[in-house]
Amino acid sequence: MNQNAHQFLRTLALAAAALSITAVTGCAVTRDQTTVGAYIDDSAITAAVKAKFIEAKTVDAAAIGVETLNGTVQLSGFAKNATERSDAEKFALQVKGVKSVQNRIALRPA
Repeated sequence: MNQNAHQFLRTLALAAAALSITAVTGCAVTRDQTTVGAYIDDSAITAAVKAKFIEAKTVDAAAIGVETLNGTVQLSGFAKNATERSDAEKFALQVKGVKSVQNRIALRPA
């Protein structure tokens, strides 16, 4: 796959993640956020984390929820194993603007 195709797919994944977030969360600003800008920043972080999961392929993006508030990312859902759980946290921490990660991902029972 050439560089342009890879960039296009990454942009498409990011856009899809952003749209799904908007559909699920709506456009309300929470009480803790005083500006629309803060909400947009958090939405961009959430979309970027989801895009990282999709790009990495070691994390099931559909099974792990991502929420961001004031730069703090909260991960929830279920992971197949401890490696997937730790990879999700590692990828979230790599996203620009992330201040901290609360990893609440549970391991699926064997």
